[in-house]
Amino acid sequence: MKKAPITFEGMVQSVSFPNKGIVIPVDREPSDMPVPPTGFSLPEKPSRPVRVDNVLPGQRVEVFQSPHMQKRREGSLRRVICPAPYEISSPCPHASFCGGCNYQTVPYEIQLHWKQAAVSSLLDAVPDLGDYSFLPIIPSPLPEAYRNKMEYSFGDEYKDGPLTLGLHKRGAHLDIVPTVGCKIVHEDFNRIVRGTADYFRAAGASYHNTRSHEGWLRHLVLRRSYMDGSVLVNLVTSSQGELDAASFTAMLQSLPLEGRITGILHTINDSLADIVQADRMHVLYGEPDLTENLLGLSFRLSPFSFFQTNSKGAEALYRLVREMAGDLREQNVFDLYCGTGTISQIMADAGAGQVIGIEIVEEAVEAARMNAAANGLQNCSFLAGDVLKLVDTLPIRPDLIILDPPRDGIHPKALPKILAYRPERFLYIACKPTSLARDLPAFREAGYKLRTVRCVDMFPGTVHVETVALMTRN
Repeated sequence: MKKAPITFEGMVQSVSFPNKGIVIPVDREPSDMPVPPTGFSLPEKPSRPVRVDNVLPGQRVEVFQSPHMQKRREGSLRRVICPAPYEISSPCPHASFCGGCNYQTVPYEIQLHWKQAAVSSLLDAVPDLGDYSFLPIIPSPLPEAYRNKMEYSFGDEYKDGPLTLGLHKRGAHLDIVPTVGCKIVHEDFNRIVRGTADYFRAAGASYHNTRSHEGWLRHLVLRRSYMDGSVLVNLVTSSQGELDAASFTAMLQSLPLEGRITGILHTINDSLADIVQADRMHVLYGEPDLTENLLGLSFRLSPFSFFQTNSKGAEALYRLVREMAGDLREQNVFDLYCGTGTISQIMADAGAGQVIGIEIVEEAVEAARMNAAANGLQNCSFLAGDVLKLVDTLPIRPDLIILDPPRDGIHPKALPKILAYRPERFLYIACKPTSLARDLPAFREAGYKLRTVRCVDMFPGTVHVETVALMTRN
């Protein structure tokens, strides 16, 4: 007999990082059980625990399993039957559909406890780390309205529905949820999204279909400075349409915002990939970038510059990095995967002898150089290229190496080259703690001891957390 898809009810026993739940099947009333189709066998429920994403400990849930999922002991969440005892009402009207913020119904103190416990559990599983200090997690200064950048997508909420603008729907990537009440962004973003969607809907504009590659509107990218409330608007389209620049600009300028729009851009992107990039870019109004301040330093941010998405949280993170770096006087520092050189400049401003940053994105390196010059910093320089290749060419020996790699961590071929410099200490900043846990044995084998770990919550309402680890040479 073939296996058929099944649904069952279960209790969420536990959740491991980032959101992998273990669901224990429970009995339900026989009258509630589905009738198996002819020629299929249908068990009442799985006999063993099942892995399910996007659940919370203590919830009673309904889980769907295809035959393929049954083999792997996995399932997908169909609905929450009963929330966990600690859950609160979600403040976000889009929580049931948007896939962005899994922890919205969890009180913030519990979120912080879970994130610290998740990182601690990951590190406990790494052999032979020895004793180290695990300091309490640093909360985000802003639990809501903290994001300074958002990438919205044009599309429809359901097949052949009206044009909408928002975020991808959980479990249905082609559907777009009109997130005009999002709680992790400033209300100015919601007003701009609402106004933009209304404007193009009234104009009868088409959206770019990611499968057929036909249509015009692709993305709306917004950046906001928490220093002065200025907003940068970047409309991303294909070349399959014409923008009335004057009308679009007038609409945006008429919106009742708390801050003000200081730049409006139009980016043409004909890439087949569903990503934000520029074939051509036109400034429709104002400036092509904006300014943010962190720890007394000023940073100009272009539409494509990498910058921490939580400005106030970034200050807490970089203050911690500066503190854990120790005395930097007359010391050489490498800042690998440096982005726009934020950490490099903070280290230079803290008195380091010489700081060298490496970043693969050339535009980010150019921005880093401009920002360093504007901040009057003579003791830092930046190289554009892959860390794997450039790390062999650096002209000085470092006393401290700061590593802030992308989510997947350090390239396995680059790590031995980095370790070969044998600095006195390493600071590893991990946006994905599983990558840190994976890389720690290599540091241990190279003679480094884990000394201090501390998490910083940069992403309230979500499962994500930043982790900073200090390692010193034995």
